[in-house]
Amino acid sequence: RTAEGTDALAWIDTDGGTVTQSQFAILRAAECAPNTLPIERAANHHELVQAGVAQIASEVRSSSGQLGRPSGAQFRVYERLKEHIRQVKGTLWDTEDLHKAIDTIYQFKLRQSAIDKLNRQLRSGIDNYDLADMVINLYNQDELSVINEADEQSEPEILCSLGLRHPEN
Repeated sequence: RTAEGTDALAWIDTDGGTVTQSQFAILRAAECAPNTLPIERAANHHELVQAGVAQIASEVRSSSGQLGRPSGAQFRVYERLKEHIRQVKGTLWDTEDLHKAIDTIYQFKLRQSAIDKLNRQLRSGIDNYDLADMVINLYNQDELSVINEADEQSEPEILCSLGLRHPEN
């Protein structure tokens, strides 16, 4: 499971290289009958798991970036508020709290409760002024982002490692 909470699979060959990134192909390769007997784990199983974790982590970093996917709440809110700041620069609405809140959105993962609230408002068509006000309120109430790692787990974790190999290998 990635730090973002997404489950991912990796298929690594005996030399530590990627076989495929297709999640469906990996699941098909792992398919077996209920009466399939287990075989001995490969001697380098843990090294191969480490290579798989590194491959997934690299893929997540290259595909999502600091703000996550473009369709995600964090990315959309950041982009809208960045544009909002450009439009209100030098006015009453260009506040220090707004700048701090936007910096926090850029630097830290949003809390799930904030994601839910923001997504609901984005779907309802909230304007940028009200969005900015909402984000500032979430920021001031310490409900916007996960700043303290103890608040929410954000480390990737290995849920299962399954070695697939031909019995004759």
